Parts: sequence; C-alpha cells; structure tokens
Amino acid sequence: MQLSFYGANATVTGSKTVIEVGGLRILVDCGLFQGYKLLRERNWAPLPFDPSTLDAVLLTHAHIDHSGALPLLFRHGFKGTVWATPGTADLCEILLLDTAHLQEEEARYRNRHGATKHQPAKPLYTVRDVQTTLRHVKRVSPDGVVSLGQGVRARFTPAGHILGASSINVEFKGKSVLFSGDLGRTDDLVMQPPATGQSADWVVIESTYGDRLHADKDPIDQLGDVVRRTAARGGVVVIPAFAVGRTQGLLYALYRLREAGAIPKLPIILDSPMAISATHLYEQHADEHRLTHEECEAINHMTRFVRDVKESQALMQLRYPMVIIAGSGMVTGGRVLHHLGHYGPHSRNSVVLSGFQAGGTRGAALAEGAKAVKLFGEYVPIRAEVVQIEGLSAHADQSGLLNWINALAQPPKEVFVVHGEPTAADTLRLRIEEQLGLRARVPDYRQVVELVKTRKTRA
Repeated sequence: MQLSFYGANATVTGSKTVIEVGGLRILVDCGLFQGYKLLRERNWAPLPFDPSTLDAVLLTHAHIDHSGALPLLFRHGFKGTVWATPGTADLCEILLLDTAHLQEEEARYRNRHGATKHQPAKPLYTVRDVQTTLRHVKRVSPDGVVSLGQGVRARFTPAGHILGASSINVEFKGKSVLFSGDLGRTDDLVMQPPATGQSADWVVIESTYGDRLHADKDPIDQLGDVVRRTAARGGVVVIPAFAVGRTQGLLYALYRLREAGAIPKLPIILDSPMAISATHLYEQHADEHRLTHEECEAINHMTRFVRDVKESQALMQLRYPMVIIAGSGMVTGGRVLHHLGHYGPHSRNSVVLSGFQAGGTRGAALAEGAKAVKLFGEYVPIRAEVVQIEGLSAHADQSGLLNWINALAQPPKEVFVVHGEPTAADTLRLRIEEQLGLRARVPDYRQVVELVKTRKTRA
C-alpha cells in the first residue's frame, strides 16, 4: 500500500493523490492548479504519472481544484471509471463544461487580439474533451460503497462543504486510508455537517484553514453592514464568489437580511451562468442541505439571474445601488473581472471577498490592500472599499479539522496534511501532534510514501 502526492502540497489547489493498493492504482481527485504562475504552469506540463496505468479515479467533490484536470487524464490515455456521488456528478457536468468553454473563449480572444506568446493560443482542453470525460463518470450507490476489484473497496461519507462532497475511505484486507476531501463546517449556513466517526489506519486531511479559527462575528451581520453603507453612498456591492457553495450561502444570507429588513430591497443579481445552474441543483439534492423548499423558491424569486453576455454588460450602465455576485471566487477569471474593472476605481462601491484567497490570486492581492490590480493586461486602480468576510467560508477551521480527526473511531497510525498553504499545513501538523498525540507530516510535491510493503508496483 503506497501513497504518491501529486498536488495540493504547499498550496490549496491541484489535488491529486495516487494510492496503490491490492494491485490497483487509484487516483483520488484530479484538480487544476490555481494561483501563482509557477503553479498554473503545472497544468500545461505533462502529468507527473502515466494516466494509462490508473485503474480508477475517486472524486471527493466537484470544485475545479479537485476535478478540473479530469479531461487531461482521458486525453493522455486513461480509460477507466471516475466514481462520484450523484451531487458531485451533476456539478462536474456544469463546472467542467463551463471551464472548457471559458478556456476556448480565452484562446479565441487572445488569437483575435494577438495577446499570446503561442501561435495560435490553445485551450487547456475543449468542450469535446469534457464530453468524453463525462461519459466515464459513474454515480456511487446510496450506500456509498464502491467495489473497485481485487478486494479493494471505497466508502464515500458526507463531508459537508458543497453538494455531493465526500470523504473517501479506501479499504483493503483490513487496512484503510481515509481521504477527508474538503471538510465543511458544523455551523454552515446551507450545508449539513460532515459525517464523523470513520475508522482508518491512515488519514489524508485538508488544511485550508489549518492555521486559523473562524471569527466570532456573525457573517450575515457583517454582510448587512457592508450592503447598508454602500447603498447609503449610492454604490454597488461586487462579490466575487465560487459558483458552487459560496454563491448559495451568499444568496441565503442576503435573503435573511432582506426578510429581517436589515438591508434595503435593492436588486440582487447573480451574474454567472454556472452559478445559476448550480443553484437550481439545490432543489434536486434537498437532503444534503438545510434550506427548505420554500426558502429555495424565495431565494429564486429574490434574485435576478443573468446568463446572457449582453445583459451582463448592460449591468454596468445602471446607476442605482445593487449587489452583483459573479465568478470567480478568487478573482482569477470570469465576469467578475469586468465588474471589478468598472466598479473598483470608485470609492462609493464595495468589493466583498467572501472567503479564503489563495496566494498569487487577485483576490489575495485585494485582501492585502492592493491599490491596483492587473485586468486584461492593464493595471486598474482600486478605490472601492474592500472587505473580507471569512465567516462565509464553507471550510472547517482549525478547530473543526482537529475535532473531525479526534472523532475517528480509532487513532490513525499517521496523518498526512495536504491542501493548505505552507503555514496553514504545518500549523495543523503541529496541532495534531501536540493536542491529539498523533504522528503527522506534510508531504512534499511528488513524494512517495510506502504504508505497507507490497511485492510489486507498476511504474
């Protein structure tokens, strides 16, 4: 039994871990790298393993940093099955197709305007590549157990976080490795809490918030404060948000504020086709979240959904206070770039960062007080009020992560800390060792760890 770490090491993106067990070679998650250019360039480099040697892929959830590189696997020889929960499968169809479409659009834009070092510029992958990928996605049965052959089983348990998100326990001959995936919060506004009490010999845990605790301040009150003061000065609130999870939490928070009369009844606009499609899925997976059918309907009635590009552009001609939610959550792409470029230079407006911002992203720069950000090749001044509300994050904080480990049915032999910036990962490692008395380490990129000696592994 062996683990090889090919992503989410010293970063929160690019999740990829290969587990070799029972003669099988299984990939857990297959995400794109985001943030610093050095990381993003890995997306274009040859994969650090041979996809044709893989027997299966297990997806913890659909966020692009966990699923976005799947089409590259199939392009380079993978012929197996991708196993995912129904919620993850539904979201992957939305997210992967949208990602491919954006990449194709960007390549066309760069070629049209000569803004490329490559002749011609090409997308990382295409819509056709995604369609091929989706044909190989199989849905996990309601009991959450998948037989992978050779006596190897995978058990999916709810992780909170977003629709379909799971922790995955890979089991073989009485030994098991538990992958936390991204763990949600016990007090999440929308999602149910993650399942606890699993039994495993080794654990691979995320550490996005491994070095911090969520603020005691009520994030709904914080959001209400920003909306009220921005509206009072005649401004627009721009909220970069992930299409899945964050957007739905924001809409629910705004719904509660409007119902309580805590903010004026100004227009609330969701300018993201991907987020709109994801939002409608919440009614199909009602058992996974806290919202009632009536609340889902009320949120839909409250929100103006903008899919069309021309309608999105027309928003910038409006001159009254409003809230615009648009992707992407770390301001790395999408329609929010246009809104930031239009509203960012004016002090009457506000930009609300609704959660963690990875190093190297525009969101991180804004959170650190940047006075200008580069958009479409030019630096744009930022005079708008910038507010970061971390309480809206769908990630468990340090306390939540430690509680999840402590609730395991048995102490694991070792805990591997991944999916965190260096400080966050190492801080969580120390807490696991000092507070829980467990052996823990932060694996390096491309590090191979032998858990149980095997007679033979494939290259």
